[in-house]
Amino acid sequence: MPINACSAGQKRARNDAGNKVTVVLGAQWGDEGKGKVVDLLATEADVICRCQGGNNAGHTVVVDGKEYDFHLLPSGIINTKSISLIGNGVVIHLPGLFEEGDKNEKKGLKGWEKRLIVSDRAHLVFDFHQVVDGLQETERQAQEGKNIGTTKKGIGPAYSSKASRIGLRVCDLLGDFNDFSTRFKNLVHNYQSMYPSLAVDVDDQLKKLKDFAERLRPMVRDGVYYMYEALHGPPKKILVEGANAALLDIDFGTYPFVTSSNCTVGGVCTGLGIPPLNIGDVFGVSKAYTTRVGIGAFPTEQLNAVGELLQTRGHEVGVTTGRKRRCGWLDLVILRYAHMINGFTAIALTKLDILDVLDEIKVGVAYKLNGRRIPHFPANMDVLHKVEVEYETFPGWKTDTSAARKWNDLPAKAQNYIRFIENHIGVPIKWVGVGKSRECMIQMF
Repeated sequence: MPINACSAGQKRARNDAGNKVTVVLGAQWGDEGKGKVVDLLATEADVICRCQGGNNAGHTVVVDGKEYDFHLLPSGIINTKSISLIGNGVVIHLPGLFEEGDKNEKKGLKGWEKRLIVSDRAHLVFDFHQVVDGLQETERQAQEGKNIGTTKKGIGPAYSSKASRIGLRVCDLLGDFNDFSTRFKNLVHNYQSMYPSLAVDVDDQLKKLKDFAERLRPMVRDGVYYMYEALHGPPKKILVEGANAALLDIDFGTYPFVTSSNCTVGGVCTGLGIPPLNIGDVFGVSKAYTTRVGIGAFPTEQLNAVGELLQTRGHEVGVTTGRKRRCGWLDLVILRYAHMINGFTAIALTKLDILDVLDEIKVGVAYKLNGRRIPHFPANMDVLHKVEVEYETFPGWKTDTSAARKWNDLPAKAQNYIRFIENHIGVPIKWVGVGKSRECMIQMF
């Protein structure tokens, strides 16, 4: 048989990779305004995906003066012409999912259940996972005098169950319910042996889960097959919405003060079942300053009037937890580090307008240890707590930028600030945000 007759066995040409996905990722500690960038891109997208995390994420999107809050649903669910997909890497709390959908429906979000697809391989977060999350935080506080500052949404315990091979997935819930019930009871028992104070009304939980299963059933698909078809069918715009951020990544973040999933670009491949070859643009989102929720090292934090001003002017309060966010100057060491891992093709710089009133603005450009610059971002948290930040200082523009809609509308001093950031990280800035709504994102190219 001639070799060329065996076409099926031939290596597919690299350029025949299929459609590319556009990825939006947080480049700091979360809360950078990813929802806003996703929302901009979602108006054109055919498929919008979540690939990791759970309802510990919080994205606020403002459309036609209405504010929608999303935690588990991709924020692209607003777009009635697109499909939203919750991938296998996401952990799903079903009561939370339906409560969120119903709450947003009351605000005017119509037909979301018909536009949502849920991967059958996604793991489930149960109510007891959330209780355990709280118990673990209390335990950490008692033992070490400090906790992680989790959202208590059960995300960590659910990923622990998954890694321990005792977790339950969407496909298990939709399979033989007797088998599911047995495994659910075993899982509860497993946690009760670790946390004797954990009380679970198993029968009540199973009854609720059985009802959720029927409401969920029409949305469930084989996510791998669905993504493959989307990538290799007719041209489609596919968007992936990252939750959390680079510095909260389980591998690359400020461990242990991190989330329990990979919120860097690798999580897109494993959380949706798509090859690296199909990753197109990777957009990093960063504020024009830095914020962090919960505890953990934060080198450029300003525990002074500047920090307070950023907190109040920026309304820096967590969407998911309602906690005040800690604030500080922009840290380019962090952004460079996030870029090393994610390979950003462009950056969205948000909330520039919050800096409008400052006389001078500082940017962290390097870390020093014992007076010497260190070339990398430290893995060890004790080291990160000890670093001294080297700053570059810029004069403030002292002008209201919130009405700016194009690059030339921005004051020269603000333009200098943006160009400096761009040159320092070596990534072009594609958007500059100067306010809450869609119109306030200045597109540069």
